[in-house]
Amino acid sequence: MQIPRTAWNKYIEMLSKISGKATSLMSAYITKHGLPETTAQRQALLDYANSLTLKYGEGAAELACEMYDTLGVLEGLILPSAEPAEVMDYGDVAKAINGTMKHSQDTEVISSVVGRMVKQANADTMLKNAKRDHAEWAWIPSGDTCAFCIALASRGWQPAPKSTHAEHIHSNCDCNYAIRHNPQTTVEGYEPEEYLEMYQDADGSSPKAKINALRREFYAENREKINAQKRDAYEKRKERESDKAEETNVD
Repeated sequence: MQIPRTAWNKYIEMLSKISGKATSLMSAYITKHGLPETTAQRQALLDYANSLTLKYGEGAAELACEMYDTLGVLEGLILPSAEPAEVMDYGDVAKAINGTMKHSQDTEVISSVVGRMVKQANADTMLKNAKRDHAEWAWIPSGDTCAFCIALASRGWQPAPKSTHAEHIHSNCDCNYAIRHNPQTTVEGYEPEEYLEMYQDADGSSPKAKINALRREFYAENREKINAQKRDAYEKRKERESDKAEETNVD
């Protein structure tokens, strides 16, 4: 069985909307209230980040359950209903947000952490049920694929891991896990051999060196696009800061 690329892209787009909504709400909160300067302000920010992670993380996990159950039906299997993975708890959310704020004061960077944790719930749900049902998984690239995603995709279909916690989830990445129970099932357009060739042809004698080489190659090919995205993000941030300043002056 082949999963149509259109169906897979629809799933990815729905997940992107869920995580994107959480990210935009976090960004709006920081734009309105600013970065925390007091213990009370930090607590309020963490409380809000946790509430977003919980609400939208549960939505992302349910989306994964729907996809998992659908794949089972398409493969002609009778499986127990998929079970959602637990969303990251308050302590993990606080650790992620605080850790990011130590290294960056950029609103978009901090906000994207929430989006990543939402997608984490989705990926963890896929792995949790794959492990339960002894299924296989593959990392399916989508959109602007990074070097590390290429390396993961090159591994092809693999047995479900012992851990049900996805280790590689980007804030700005649409790549995701696909699950199969039948060795004949795949996602349309997923060619692990091509990704393996890209990885093997990259300069370097170690996995780290090859991934770094791929990063340099991708950046060289997409420099103009990347710089345009950075300029756009900068302009949007300046606009938000200007709007906040005007609101402060009015008050």
